[in-house]
Amino acid sequence: MRDLLRTGLGALLVVAIMLTGSLVMWIGAPLLWLWIGGQIQGASGSVGAAVGAAFVGAVVTIVLVAGVLSKLSDVYRANQLARGRRDPGHFVLETVLVTSAGIALVAFLVWFFLFAGAEPLPLGIKG
Repeated sequence: MRDLLRTGLGALLVVAIMLTGSLVMWIGAPLLWLWIGGQIQGASGSVGAAVGAAFVGAVVTIVLVAGVLSKLSDVYRANQLARGRRDPGHFVLETVLVTSAGIALVAFLVWFFLFAGAEPLPLGIKG
């Protein structure tokens, strides 16, 4: 395993896992907790309990995924040092998080304007 991590393929694999994890953090966790909140509201009839559970659950899930991403960043840094390269710090993690946040934003905008039936102008004003 250690030899695999010393190769460029190991570093690429860690970055791919970080990108997937960050997409889960920005898209998967909120969607999961919105669905769970909907199930809670449907079962209990309480919007407050549903919103509270969804909010707390999403925040806890995002914090846990961020911790895992931080550990993966440390693995990437160790990989670079083992290959005799300079320490990149958390630059790769920051780049992956910004890139995945951009992907999540574009995905949300596509959904909102193309699939959710939203009007481009508010209040039904026709241009």
